[in-house]
Amino acid sequence: MKLINGLSQIQSKYDAFFIDLWGVVHNGVKLYSNAINVLENIDKLNKRYVLMSNAPRPSSDVQNFLLNLRMNKILVKNIFTSGQAALKSLEKNIYGNYFYHLGPQRDSGLFEKFKKNKKKIEEADFILCTGFLDEEESLEYYKKLLKKYVRLKLICTNPDLVVHRGSKMEYCAGTLAKLFEDLGGEAIYFGKPYPEIYKFCLVKKEKVLVIGDNIRTDIKGANNMQLDSLCITGGVHDNEFKKTNSLNYDKILEKYGVTSNYYQERLIW
Repeated sequence: MKLINGLSQIQSKYDAFFIDLWGVVHNGVKLYSNAINVLENIDKLNKRYVLMSNAPRPSSDVQNFLLNLRMNKILVKNIFTSGQAALKSLEKNIYGNYFYHLGPQRDSGLFEKFKKNKKKIEEADFILCTGFLDEEESLEYYKKLLKKYVRLKLICTNPDLVVHRGSKMEYCAGTLAKLFEDLGGEAIYFGKPYPEIYKFCLVKKEKVLVIGDNIRTDIKGANNMQLDSLCITGGVHDNEFKKTNSLNYDKILEKYGVTSNYYQERLIW
C-alpha cells in the first residue's frame, strides 16, 4: 500500500471514482473541507464519481442529509446507497409481503411506498433491518428478540458494523445481522462489500478507483470487484492504524484478508 500526498498524483489513471461518504466526506456532523475540495476538482475535470454509501435509506434521503450539512448541490448529483439497492429488491416482494422493521424511525423513508406491509415481528415474513431501535442499544435485548425468529430471513440494509458520529461510536445494522447469524439465522446483505451495489454503478471500460475508510466494506468490496482502492486510514479504523508504524499498515489489511493500492490519512487533493 503506497502513501500518496494527494489524489491529484494518481487521478489521471482513472475514469471514475466510487467515494464513500461517512468517514471520508463527513463524520455525521460536519463535512471535511479537504474532501469537498477533492469532489470539486474531480468535477472540474469532468470525471465521473459516485458517492457510494452504506446508508440504509433511499439515495434521495442521503442527498437531503448532505444538503443540510451545507454541501453544494452541484456535488450531490450522483449518490447511490445500500438502502436504494435493497429497495429495488424489496419492491419485487422477493422475501415475502410483510416485514418487521428493525431500526430507527428516521429510516422509515426506505419503505414509504409499501408501509402498509409493515407488521409486528410475529406477523412478518421477513425482518427488514436498518439499524438499532431509537430507544434500545443493548445487544442482549436484540439477542433475546431475534433468537425466537431465526426462521425468518433478515435483510440487512447497512453491512457496516459501526460508524463514528462526531467522536461517538454507533452500532450499525451489520452488527445485528452478525448477531442474527450467530444465533443460526440467515442474513441477506445489501451494500458494500457485496456486488449488487457496484453493479448498479459500474460503466463498461471505465477504470475505477474506490475510496473508503472501512476495510471490511469499502476495501473488501473493491477487492471483490477487482477494482483499485485508496484506503483512508483516519476513519473508522483510525485507532488501529495509529497503534502501528505506517510500514506495518499492510499487515492490518492482511488481518482482514484484503489489499489496497494507496492510502492517505484523510482524502486530500
